Amino acid sequence: MPPALPAGGPPPLRGKRSHEIDYEIIGESIQMVEIELDPGETVIAEAGAMNYMEDGIAFETKMGDGSTPNEGFMGKLMAVGKRALTGESIFMTHFTNRGGGKKRVTFAAPYPGTVVPIDLSQQGGELLCQKDAFLCAAMGTQLGIAFNKKLGAGLFGGEGFILQRLNGDGMAFIHAGGTVVRKELKGEKLFVDTGCLVGFTKGIDYDIQRSGNLKSMVFGGEGLFLATLQGHGTVWLQSMPFARLAQRITGMYASGREQGSALGGLGNLFGD
Repeated sequence: MPPALPAGGPPPLRGKRSHEIDYEIIGESIQMVEIELDPGETVIAEAGAMNYMEDGIAFETKMGDGSTPNEGFMGKLMAVGKRALTGESIFMTHFTNRGGGKKRVTFAAPYPGTVVPIDLSQQGGELLCQKDAFLCAAMGTQLGIAFNKKLGAGLFGGEGFILQRLNGDGMAFIHAGGTVVRKELKGEKLFVDTGCLVGFTKGIDYDIQRSGNLKSMVFGGEGLFLATLQGHGTVWLQSMPFARLAQRITGMYASGREQGSALGGLGNLFGD
């Protein structure tokens, strides 16, 4: 289970509305999460995140997270429209235990990394995370988006410009690339590569600022801008953002093609 929040953190919420699900994190470096559902309990997940499930679990693809079942069609349409701005699917899959006993369903992200369990009731009921970080959550969790109001973050934030907002009082699971580091800020300021930021609680102020002088920005290799995080709350960081991994792979592939083309040209020259 996740570690308890240190003293001084946001108080737990009262009057739970989310389903109380149990879980187990499986694996070390390439993790997945196995959710145990009691009869009638539901977990929501990104489309395509499911690995396997036991007999008795029924799944249904719906428009939205289902946190407001009495909401009208236009309200649901606006909610999924906001999700579309993050590049995520407007549909989510709802997995419900329709059997007579406990049943399990397992989820994993599409690239190697770590699954981070977060009890939203212990984090003040809200979490802000990168747009592709959400994996699954207990039914009752509301998914939305959060625009950073500061000009610097809006223009130069990259991945951090549009963030996902998770609201609720149950368990939510986010995914990060590589190793995850959890930082507890008590008024300190933390400078982070924008791609390495996974998520943070609502007590953290988030902005973007220039990374050093012009020479450092051009030749330092750390990017032109850094995220600045300051306040009282929790921050989760990842060691290997997927964008960085993909960039390295595509760079090596392009380099290999260029070398292959040169060698091929020499071969043709000698062959003639």
